[in-house]
Amino acid sequence: MGTVELDGVGKSFGEVEVLRDIRLDIAEGEFCVLVGPSGCGKSTLLRLIAGLEEVSAGRIRIAGRDVTALESYDRGLSMVFQSYALYPHMSVRENIAFALETARLPRAEVARKVAEAARMLRLEPLLDRRPSDLSGGQRQRVAIGRSIVREPAAFLFDEPLSNLDASLRAETRIELAALHRKLGTTMIYVTHDQVEAMTLADRIVVLNAGRIEQVGPPADLYERPATEFVATFLGAPSMNLVRGAAAEAEGAETLGIRPEHLRADPSGPWTGTVAHVEYLGVDTIGYVDVGEIGRLALRLPGRAPMVPGETLTLGYDPGTLHRFRAGLRIG
Repeated sequence: MGTVELDGVGKSFGEVEVLRDIRLDIAEGEFCVLVGPSGCGKSTLLRLIAGLEEVSAGRIRIAGRDVTALESYDRGLSMVFQSYALYPHMSVRENIAFALETARLPRAEVARKVAEAARMLRLEPLLDRRPSDLSGGQRQRVAIGRSIVREPAAFLFDEPLSNLDASLRAETRIELAALHRKLGTTMIYVTHDQVEAMTLADRIVVLNAGRIEQVGPPADLYERPATEFVATFLGAPSMNLVRGAAAEAEGAETLGIRPEHLRADPSGPWTGTVAHVEYLGVDTIGYVDVGEIGRLALRLPGRAPMVPGETLTLGYDPGTLHRFRAGLRIG
């Protein structure tokens, strides 16, 4: 079993409380992504699960077993770091096999497990190379292979793609998703990148200032954010927030509307001046300054006819509005 249960987990460093009352149940085989801004506590939470930090409050259970007081190596987990942490003097084969040989497994079993991991991760042609001869993406696959052979109850990933360029990140995301489908093993993944969170997760856990803001499938969090923070954290450009009379007219303190739900509409309620235009190929992002409402972003398909300085009137379908009061969703 690869279930992970966090029961009121907290962590303080001296007088500084970085995590408070974290309650979360991660199901066996789930791909759970912890996401949030820098300093929100997501990496600290992963290190608590891994046993690399001691909890200040609460309990951690893995596969139903209380591991709160256990050392990291006794928890049956495997962690992949941002820095790869490969042994530079060892070949790919030796790096993958190292933990198995340290555990004194039979040589034939070590060879079998290394071969299986190499096949799964397309590392077979690279087994006799050293890390210095590999690309960043290949090094990350070796680090993952070293974890796979240990057959852990769960994999822990700490921003594993942050050192890769954009194209490699996209390629490795696909590989990780495919690997999860093949293995069916629980994966807990930390990132600040909302694209990684949205594309990889079965469930996303959004953290903010040491607390959980919302937990749920990516579509639920995007379409029905529980708080203003979640609404603006997920999505690029982020959700437009409108306050003042326009929000009060809708019975809210704050109105939220996604850029893709705004449109150029001569009969719309908001008129402003186009401040900036970004053509992205598949769509165009326009930023429109609308008086007291502020700057609104809208996303239009293809090459939309917008130019800086022009006057544009914006409309929307009332059903696309999100309503908030005191930072919390009310409709």
